[in-house]
Amino acid sequence: MSDAAMARSVRHAGGAEAGASSDPAARGAAAPTFREALRFWLKLGFISFGGPAGQIGIMQRELVEKKRWIGQERFLHALNFCMLLPGPEAQQLAIYCGWLLHRTRGGLAAGLLFVLPSAFILWGLSVVYVMRGDAPWLAGILAGLKPAVVAVVAAAVPRLAGKSLTTPALVGIALAAFGLNFAFGVGFPWIVGGAALTGWAGRRFAPRWFPAKAAAPLGGGAVDAAAARRDASALGWRRALRVSAIGVGLWAAPVVAAGVAVGWGSTLVVQGLFFGRAALVTFGGAYAVLPYVAQRAVEVHGWLSGPQMLAGLAFAETTPGPLIMVLQFVGFMGGWNHPDGGLSPLLAATLCAGMTTWVTFAPCFLWIFLGAPHVERLRDKPALGAALAAVTAAVVGVVLNLAVWFAWQIWRPATEAGARWDWFAVALSAAAFVALHRFKANLIVVIAAAGAAGWLWTTALA
Repeated sequence: MSDAAMARSVRHAGGAEAGASSDPAARGAAAPTFREALRFWLKLGFISFGGPAGQIGIMQRELVEKKRWIGQERFLHALNFCMLLPGPEAQQLAIYCGWLLHRTRGGLAAGLLFVLPSAFILWGLSVVYVMRGDAPWLAGILAGLKPAVVAVVAAAVPRLAGKSLTTPALVGIALAAFGLNFAFGVGFPWIVGGAALTGWAGRRFAPRWFPAKAAAPLGGGAVDAAAARRDASALGWRRALRVSAIGVGLWAAPVVAAGVAVGWGSTLVVQGLFFGRAALVTFGGAYAVLPYVAQRAVEVHGWLSGPQMLAGLAFAETTPGPLIMVLQFVGFMGGWNHPDGGLSPLLAATLCAGMTTWVTFAPCFLWIFLGAPHVERLRDKPALGAALAAVTAAVVGVVLNLAVWFAWQIWRPATEAGARWDWFAVALSAAAFVALHRFKANLIVVIAAAGAAGWLWTTALA
């Protein structure tokens, strides 16, 4: 997936320690109480900056190296599994680790606290944006943040390509994905399905061109051994049906309630169905699904404009929590611009933001509580590994399309006099890209510097 390179670096960093002992008790650490774990998950929700790589790095440092609550091998086992699933892998890893420590209540606490702080912060920023979006200071900051977002997305392309496109066949899949997405507007779900099918067939008929990803070993340990036993005992189909019924029912309940209350053609229901479908195909992280969401939300549904989409991505980049939280901003703007009958714009926007967040993140709990013991047995199958490698290659092409789409929106914005080039935005994007790609500058520092530059530039022109 999008952070496979990061996973390998975590594996190498922790290999020596894991080799010595993966048992927390053997290293003098006791399993935490639920209250102790709860405090950590709340803290994580407020400090989880830096995207999936930064968030997973925090959990590696805190859970494995510092607190020693989870053994290194078990952590890597959980990470590899979460990277196979649709949705934000960092949140799913938090749910998995919470489940290892305190079963269902631990997974619920970890997953909810990973998302809720960023959800409230982004809601507050969204309210400020729609109420005071024309304020000169906010407009100036956004004038710098938007070009920086272009650079952030563009910098992800070579990083992903260098680790994912290891054969000519995979390069071809990436180019095909870009062409289909850019030139013909083929949706992301179709691209993912086609890539997976190509990888599966390629592994069978041309295995040299379609390598499979290797699975990480499963280690022991005090907490780990107990979790492994739970994995083995959780394979009953009666339990699977019960978990599925509860999970799907809770996932769909708000959409059904909204349909009964305000109508099945309302913005609230349309968003619930749309983002619910998107949650099923978010392989490769937020960058992979954003082109699909952005183009449909802007060009088909008209929930927000291209510049507003960039503003939301800028907010999501500069707040804690998963980057896919930008979908909450999309939902908020859709409700604000198209309130359902009888609702005030703010109430409609808040309900749509809540609906979007729910249908996006609720499936993550279902995947972990239901799928872990079953999917782990499939990870060793070469055909599945080849399919995932092909999907990862397709993600590179889709992310490239996202960078091009964002760049066109911000570098050549539409005005009443027609489209024009914004050379300040072009220069700022180039500078941010060099800082991120060439000098490996800290993302938060680059984003903050870009916001300050935008404010200074607009102030000077005023």
